[in-house]
Amino acid sequence: MTGIVGYGCYVPKRRIKVEEIAAQWGEDAESLKSSLLVREKTVPAKDEDSVTIAYEAARNALKRAEIDPKEIGAVYIGSESKPYAVKPSATIVADALGIAPVVHVADYEFACKAGSETVFVVYGLVKSGEIKYGLGIGSDTSQGAPKDPLEYTAAAGGAAFIMGNDNVLAEVVATYSYTTDTPDFWRRDGQSYPTHTGPFTGAPAYFNHTLNSAKGVMEKAKMTPKDITYCVFHQPNGAFPLRASKMLGFKKEQFEPGWVAPYIGNTYSGCSLLGLASVLDIAKANDIILVTSFGSGAGSDSFIFKVTERLAKVRNNAPLLKHYADRKQYINYANYAFLRGKIKMRED
Repeated sequence: MTGIVGYGCYVPKRRIKVEEIAAQWGEDAESLKSSLLVREKTVPAKDEDSVTIAYEAARNALKRAEIDPKEIGAVYIGSESKPYAVKPSATIVADALGIAPVVHVADYEFACKAGSETVFVVYGLVKSGEIKYGLGIGSDTSQGAPKDPLEYTAAAGGAAFIMGNDNVLAEVVATYSYTTDTPDFWRRDGQSYPTHTGPFTGAPAYFNHTLNSAKGVMEKAKMTPKDITYCVFHQPNGAFPLRASKMLGFKKEQFEPGWVAPYIGNTYSGCSLLGLASVLDIAKANDIILVTSFGSGAGSDSFIFKVTERLAKVRNNAPLLKHYADRKQYINYANYAFLRGKIKMRED
């Protein structure tokens, strides 16, 4: 049995409401909330970045795994908001957790599916017998240019998963990936904010890859939506995953437990993994969970997990997502703009 032996999450306590951003640009907040299905998002502090978020999430994963950190043979972090252009984030986290120096580390990038990439790779390494345990993390402090539609959803947060063969709390039943060269979203080297192609990011990008990947993994596992207890999809906003779930034939009760974007926002590489963490926070033994990520450029990774009895024994070893989601400190646009580097301080 190969699967998740520990999981953890983290999101910053600061929040900004859609109304606050809309007021800055004279836009209709109610219309935006209705179309995006997002009401507020997380904002990182000046001393929070994708590395500190990854560390917090991984530390929580270790608490649930109940293993010696030195037994982890690989640490991978997926992010599109690395604090260093040339300096790995994974080395910092591996060292801080007491895993280094005998460990393989790497940083991954594939827009918003960089996090699921890390989980896919460590799962493969564990299943092959190359390592005993592997740590995969998705963590981001997402970027959105002022007044761009992304500004209403681009948030901060992350989740971490330790994969192993013993004391598994959610077994991997099947995996499936679907990828094409679809340039719907990108950020060139040196640019502060990403560029996107508006409506093109919907049907040809998000829905094409998400639906095909989800259908592919269910077919591989010989399952239908009726066999799935919970489904989780990447959440660039609240509307896209809701629509995808309906197109695939899922019901409200299957979808809502992993629907985190409305109150957190889009945490990019951490998004679908935070949705999975939210589901694991309530799941019971023998529940079946479908998770499908999406990354612009474009591709989707899908997993089907089967929950074991161990989950209930270790779930409360670390804070649930609800703990972090309920900690809120609302800020105004000026503070938000300063924290996100939209206001530059003069050095003279």
